[in-house]
Amino acid sequence: MPSPLNNVVLIGMPGSGKSTVGVVLAKAAALAFVDTDLLIQSHAGESLQSIVDNNGYEALRSVEEQVLCNLDVTGHVIATGGSAVYSERAMQHLKRNSVIVFLDISLATMRQRIGDFSLRGISKRPDQTLEELFAERRVLYTRYADLVVRGEHKTQDQVCEEIRREAC
Repeated sequence: MPSPLNNVVLIGMPGSGKSTVGVVLAKAAALAFVDTDLLIQSHAGESLQSIVDNNGYEALRSVEEQVLCNLDVTGHVIATGGSAVYSERAMQHLKRNSVIVFLDISLATMRQRIGDFSLRGISKRPDQTLEELFAERRVLYTRYADLVVRGEHKTQDQVCEEIRREAC
């Protein structure tokens, strides 16, 4: 288990299982759980998709950075939004007392799990394809990760157990 000062931070693409695995991991490791997408929505007073639709993807990333940099918790599993890795400042803040776990899935699995991306509040440039976004983010996830866990063909319990074995 992480020391009482440590958190486990989950990063990865939408559909990688950050929120789902996060809840299971928090229960299994007797830690608290926080989903930063919910904190962002609460802070902004609107859904992620609404932020993107009304103010653009940069606005979502800005609010996300602010929320992450103000997050001051210990003994938590933290499920981040997929675009958290665009903020060097936020990721360094999280790294100070956390193990960063990249939940790695393929583009095909992401598409299968998500379905209609237009409803997900995904922070991407309007001219950017999902393939380009996937490739761009994968580099950032790998850069910040202390541990990479492949989610392909694994249940949420199997992913959770691997994280507990390696990071907790």
